Amino acid sequence: MQAGIEKTQASPSHLHTYVARTIRALKSDERPERSKIETLFKQAREQIALANAYAIYARKEKIEMDKQLSNFTAHVNAINALMSQPQIQALQDDSATVEEETVKMFEKELKDHLKITRQLMADSKELFDNQMKIQKLKDTIFGVEDQLTRAKKYGELSNLIAARSTPKSLHCLSMRLLEERITNELKYLEDEHAASVPEFSDASLYHYAILSDNVLASSVVVKSAIHNSENPEKHVFHIITNKMNMWAMKVWFKMNPPNNVSHIEITSMDDYTFFKSSYVPLLQQLDADEQYRNLKYRLMLKHLRFYLPEMFPGLRRILFLDDDVVVQKDLTSLFKMNMEGKVHAAVEICSASFNRYSHYMNFSHPLIKEKLDPNACAWAYGMNLFDLDAWRKEKCTEKYHYWQTQVRATPVFFPNLSR
Repeated sequence: MQAGIEKTQASPSHLHTYVARTIRALKSDERPERSKIETLFKQAREQIALANAYAIYARKEKIEMDKQLSNFTAHVNAINALMSQPQIQALQDDSATVEEETVKMFEKELKDHLKITRQLMADSKELFDNQMKIQKLKDTIFGVEDQLTRAKKYGELSNLIAARSTPKSLHCLSMRLLEERITNELKYLEDEHAASVPEFSDASLYHYAILSDNVLASSVVVKSAIHNSENPEKHVFHIITNKMNMWAMKVWFKMNPPNNVSHIEITSMDDYTFFKSSYVPLLQQLDADEQYRNLKYRLMLKHLRFYLPEMFPGLRRILFLDDDVVVQKDLTSLFKMNMEGKVHAAVEICSASFNRYSHYMNFSHPLIKEKLDPNACAWAYGMNLFDLDAWRKEKCTEKYHYWQTQVRATPVFFPNLSR
């Protein structure tokens, strides 16, 4: 009986244990929902932080992405509004009753916002990736510069071919003049000693330099200058041509002398051994390409103007005339002009972008870009007066040589070949 009573008295304890276990079981049944809620709120907060970081970065870098910034802000506000709803806020209260429908609604709307926000981030990722943008920009700039360099190179060469190719009639003229020289060799022997004429190095006379392979054009320049000169006996003309045309030039002026008092010296650029094609990167490129070999000599003639002090060491001044010039008045006054220590005197001609520095120099090179103005006005090539003493003092040839040889991979100069 006592044992039965004890057994009966123990029953309330077992009942309490059962009830407690049941309550814990009920609470454990709620924990998956609570875990999901905590996860959803964590995702929402993280998404807000990430979206705000993107928005702040967009403002800081001043990227032109107003639309993306507006979208990010709108979705942050939408997620904040969703979380601010009373029924959603109540889900964070451990003592509140969890309504399954509210959780499902919260989950669905949050996932929709997350999907849209992630898509926005994916679409704008490239805009925020500095390294990707910088590399893409570098690739674009490199490609454009490469195309520009090649286009200028081939464009200038095409211009040279079109503008300076020897017409068939002139080529035949040179051939006939050479034939005359071979047929009447004795008649032209005296020209072998022309270099000994003292006037050619007399600094008190007025000296002209003409660099050309065109016989008739050179003749027009010389004859027009002499015709308009008051004292033609004081004018000395130095015509520098290539080896092929040197004797044609000599025969022409022997057969068609402009007068009997002016002095005309005709030499080949090959006589000036100090000048090498290695000084000019573009000449080396033409050297390597057989089809442009003949053009090389015309380019060398153009570059020789930068070596006039070496070509004429005994002279103090020289007037350079291009072979498309027709002189219409006496040029003696130019030699008496006060150049105030300047190296070079020329006519300034600029219109729009033509004859600006950018037309002649490669401003993609950092040194050129740093030191020169691409819009600065250049000068006319047709008639240039050089103070050779000032040139030597300033060491202009050395400076020109330096610029040409220092940048073989990226040429500094775009020679105006069409002139």
